[in-house]
Amino acid sequence: MHQLPETGFLRIRQILGNKKAAPPIPAIVPVCDATWWAGVKSGRFPPAIKLGPRTTAWRVEDIRALIEAAR
Repeated sequence: MHQLPETGFLRIRQILGNKKAAPPIPAIVPVCDATWWAGVKSGRFPPAIKLGPRTTAWRVEDIRALIEAAR
């Protein structure tokens, strides 16, 4: 399992991964951007939180709950 902080926020690249980053970021939820956003819209994935006009994140607690529900 990925090492997630106890509390805080995760950006989309931290959740979905980024193979082009140096070093590459592994995916916590292995889906594409379009699938993720469709899941957010439908309620399958946790809602996003706007931290600023161009900054969207998800609560670590919500991502942990998503992972536990998938088990």
